[in-house]
This record gives sequence, C-alpha cells and structure tokens, in this order.
Amino acid sequence: MSTATRSRPIRVVLAKVGLDGHDRGVQVVARALRDAGMEVIYTGLWQTPEEVVRAVEDEDADVLGISILSGAHKTLVPLLTEALRAKGLSHVTLILGGIIPEGDIPTLEQLGVAKVFTPGASLTEITEFLSQAARR
Repeated sequence: MSTATRSRPIRVVLAKVGLDGHDRGVQVVARALRDAGMEVIYTGLWQTPEEVVRAVEDEDADVLGISILSGAHKTLVPLLTEALRAKGLSHVTLILGGIIPEGDIPTLEQLGVAKVFTPGASLTEITEFLSQAARR
C-alpha cells in the first residue's frame, strides 16, 4: 500500500543507540523522510535499546531506523531485535545506517535487519526502500 493510499503516513522512529554522539546524518535522513510524506520521530542521542523499542511501541511505528557510527552494531542490533520480539513488534521494519563493514551485513540481515544503508546510499534510495517496505 503506498503512502497515498494508506490510511495514515508511514511512521518512522529514528534513533541513535549507545554512546555514538554524531547525528548529522540521521537528521538529514529524518528531513528527507518527512519531505517524502512520512511521519518521523527522532529519539535523539544516547538511547538504550529499551528506550528505542518503547518509542516504537508508543508511536505505533512501521519502521525503526538506527544510525550507528561507533562500530557497536554487532552488540546493539541483537539487543534491539530481542527487545522488539519481546514486545511483539517483530513486524516493524528495521533498517540500519552508518559505518557498517560489508562483511557484517549478512549477519545483521539474519538478525532481522531489512536493509543496511552504508555511506554513499542516497536519500532517494532510503525513501524508496521504506515506501516499498510499507507496501508489504
């Protein structure tokens, strides 16, 4: 179902998890998703996995986008996917962006990450992926 025919816009929670304090990229993505008609909730810096999942639940989000530049993705993503499962939110599309080595992507996908956007991904690519994912 496209955003034009959905009863409500695609709702996206964007978050920075852990100690990573750089959020310029996630703010740019948030603006692009808003410009594409999505509702975006940015939780801010230094969130725990539990805080992020609580935001997804409270906001009835369709998508959770995590920005990670710290290299802690192999520690934080399992905690996030487990917290989503524990809250019955496994249906939420989980995307990841940031400095992620190509060799780690298959492991992240096995954990439930729908798509990993590495440096060089365009805002159009991210927006189009989320629009397609919401149709499923």
